[in-house]
Amino acid sequence: MSKSMLFLYVETPLHAGTGRGLGTVDLPIQRERSTGYPMIQASGIKGRLRAEMKGTLQDKELWAVFGPETDKAADHAGALSFGDARLLLFPVRSLAGVFAWVTSVDALARFHREAALVNQFPTWKVPMSSPKAKEDAEAWINGDALKASDKVVLEEYSFTAVDKPEIKEIGEWLAQNALPALPEYDYWKKSLPQKLCILPEDAFRDFTLYATEVQTHIAMDYDKKTVKDGALWTSESLPIDTLLYVPLIANKSRSNEETTKDLNGNDVLKKISNAGLSRINFGGDETTGQGFVALKFLGGE
Repeated sequence: MSKSMLFLYVETPLHAGTGRGLGTVDLPIQRERSTGYPMIQASGIKGRLRAEMKGTLQDKELWAVFGPETDKAADHAGALSFGDARLLLFPVRSLAGVFAWVTSVDALARFHREAALVNQFPTWKVPMSSPKAKEDAEAWINGDALKASDKVVLEEYSFTAVDKPEIKEIGEWLAQNALPALPEYDYWKKSLPQKLCILPEDAFRDFTLYATEVQTHIAMDYDKKTVKDGALWTSESLPIDTLLYVPLIANKSRSNEETTKDLNGNDVLKKISNAGLSRINFGGDETTGQGFVALKFLGGE
């Protein structure tokens, strides 16, 4: 068995939907039931990577890694198991510094737990307390990039800025290990430790609920050159610069084909991580440039 962590860095608004919603947004994104945090279900991650790898792997390799086609699904399971894509960093508009990558102790602790599941052990520790949440709510930061006087102002909410040395350590580790290994990300790697912000858990949850991107869509009546009656709807998307992570666990191939039956877990992970995939598309509205993410694999080599 071999294990890895896949990071997804959102480069264009990403809509991984749930179908028609009952709230104010017609087409909401997938969310965790217990926390309301945005997520992408494992089946969507697996299906999209499988489709992307069809042009890279031979058919027998593809079936060994992801499982056979539907009509032969009972033959054997795929060797690669996917977790859901969970939220680690969420971008929020800031009065100073343009935007902040916000997270919470809860989100960091969840990441630490899932990183241990795939044999990855960050050099930083999860803080044992959280920022003050009631009166004079705190935002833990590193340096002055997000400070407006002695405050951190995110959207229309103000927090008392508190410098914490551990923020720099967490930010530097994420910059080197979670952000894509592409030259165009050098600026963002430098910026992350300065723009990382740990918020009270309730504040972080509220931003992930109400600070997503909502797009309005219409359908045209081409004869009249007007909007069709009732053809107005809204869709929700994860904003650009969101960071998600996906645990990956690879077992020995279950295929009986001579060319693939001896693939071990490490071989299976290499089929994916060494395929040269730097970017991929997830979710809906692909033809309008939505859902592009940059990939980074950690471990499993």
